[in-house]
Amino acid sequence: MKLIHCADLHLDASMASRLGREKARERRAELLHTFERMVSYAGSHDVKGIIIAGDLFDTKKISATAVNTVKAAITANPGLSFYYLRGNHDTGNFPGGPEDTPDNLKLFSDNWITYVLETGGKEIAISGVELNRENTTTVYDAVPMNRDRFHIVVLHGQTSEHAKSGAETIRLRKLRNKGIDYLALGHIHTYQTGTLDSRGSYCYAGCLEGRGFDECGAHGFVLLDIDAESGTFTQTLIPIAERCLYTVESDISGCMTTTEISEKLKQDLAKQDFGQKNLLKIILKGSVDVACEKNLDLLTRKMEDICYFITICDETTVHVDYHTYARDESLKGEFVRLVSGADLEEADKGTIIRYGLQALAGEDFI
Repeated sequence: MKLIHCADLHLDASMASRLGREKARERRAELLHTFERMVSYAGSHDVKGIIIAGDLFDTKKISATAVNTVKAAITANPGLSFYYLRGNHDTGNFPGGPEDTPDNLKLFSDNWITYVLETGGKEIAISGVELNRENTTTVYDAVPMNRDRFHIVVLHGQTSEHAKSGAETIRLRKLRNKGIDYLALGHIHTYQTGTLDSRGSYCYAGCLEGRGFDECGAHGFVLLDIDAESGTFTQTLIPIAERCLYTVESDISGCMTTTEISEKLKQDLAKQDFGQKNLLKIILKGSVDVACEKNLDLLTRKMEDICYFITICDETTVHVDYHTYARDESLKGEFVRLVSGADLEEADKGTIIRYGLQALAGEDFI
């Protein structure tokens, strides 16, 4: 039997922190479409159920478009069961209330609930509980157990190894030797898997779409293929994201102008195909001369046709050749000598001199 494990879809996320209004609106639509594509994949690959391990939505104020899209995908596939466990971003009941919940949408609560799937061989049980401050210390003693079943447990939270604000902590050691074959987790936005005990494993499916540059690389869902006779299974990450995010560093040491930096970046990016539809963060590295003309706004405009979205961060250090200004009788030379004799850290001197030279040259700076 095939099942899908996904989490952290964050439908209706604002996406506006970096992208601007137009691209943010486009990305919100793409998040919804990726959900639809996952459901279509399930229908065409004989998948029997989709486990959503929390954070289906991003906020309690959900748009009509997001609600209608999700409901339409669920009701259009009555032979496909959806097992939805709410995460820390999900609030209240499924939109519309219990009376509006599709029959094939299976929900969980703050007490353990188990759904049993008949397979013709070993039964598959899907158990889940929504963690909160009141139950987070007691749920481990009440884990449903039937060692004759293939047991999937669904939780949303952070393990002690992945400390992150906003969700309850999952104590993996307290879930050992509980007859769990597969622990389907949500909250961590990258695909991660590991051994739970001699019988089972745990897995964070990650998110369907990366939303920021702390979520780079491939994203998608986990496909579980369970052999009901033997109780064994395989798990495969299926990349499905509409767009991927990448971070790349470029050493621009020796460059003196924005044009030279642009050419250096293009050379570095040509070594790997990041794809025009993806999002790219470039981090400038290296040591540049204090007189280097470096305009990040112009540099971004020069590079923006490379991909869907690009941002450039400057982490270069400034090098000052004080001998060059030792006998310079101009205001510029006087300024450099004044700063060089100040009781400051060398890195701070370089930054101050750079800003001062920019101001003397009539350049804009931040």
